[in-house]
Amino acid sequence: MDVRPILVTGVGGTVGGVGRMVLDHVRAQGVPVRALAHHDDERAAALRALSGVEVVVGDLTRGADVVAALAGCRRAYFGMGVSPAYLEAATTVAAAVRDSGDFDLLVSISQMTVSQMSLTSTAESRQQRLHWLSEHVLDWSGAPVVHVRPTVFMENPLFARLAAASALRDGTIRLPFGSARTSPVAAADVAEVIAHLLLAPVPQPRRVYELTGARSRDMTAVAAEFSTALGRDVTYVDVPYEEWLEEDLRKQDLPPHVFEHIATMARLHRENRYDRATNDVDELLGRPPLGFDHLLRNTPAA
Repeated sequence: MDVRPILVTGVGGTVGGVGRMVLDHVRAQGVPVRALAHHDDERAAALRALSGVEVVVGDLTRGADVVAALAGCRRAYFGMGVSPAYLEAATTVAAAVRDSGDFDLLVSISQMTVSQMSLTSTAESRQQRLHWLSEHVLDWSGAPVVHVRPTVFMENPLFARLAAASALRDGTIRLPFGSARTSPVAAADVAEVIAHLLLAPVPQPRRVYELTGARSRDMTAVAAEFSTALGRDVTYVDVPYEEWLEEDLRKQDLPPHVFEHIATMARLHRENRYDRATNDVDELLGRPPLGFDHLLRNTPAA
């Protein structure tokens, strides 16, 4: 395998920590990693202490920073948190990869909602729209890109901050999903898939991978999974959407762009837009996707 470093972005992210887990998988295989950190803080210092990791500090929307980070790399992972600057960052990365002249794989994280969108659709969040546009920009750039589209993360505030917290607190899952079905995927599975693609001797021929949990089911079935994992009864409470926004989500004190994105995901759940399941995790990793027991084991309050 090429000994040149693999660039990993998003190493300081919080929701799911995909970038950091990708870094750990790549490093575990003895491949050097260049980690792009947005801030030179204690997280960057901790990464510098790891063998095989080079840390560079930069901004994905600054061309000079991205060009410097990519220098000497032939493969990279592009990921960024929920941000109004997402499209600017993706465009900057696309331009830098195009101009690098010696690049064979860019793995970009997107989201599965993109597969149901069009130029004229309006039901999605601004963040989902930015992902749709970013995929097109990366494709138009001619970059050797593979798009990884997870469905909703188990670590998304809908499940980790709200559902898991209320299940642990009073044995209920309060969400406005009605009887709709969903198939959340663990960030650990997504990170392992991304690392698998980055480490493959020859880039995979497919351009899109859609990642879900093992099956799609309604929230009553999810509550039963929580019950089994916790060893006590958990029930699903279907909360009216507007009431849930005011009584549950607004109390999370999220930035406006993030609030609108999470609120839209909840509404799209209620409209059954997340009733989908694929075998991509199983086929790539040779094992079934992780379940909610994994989330609960890694929720501090548990």
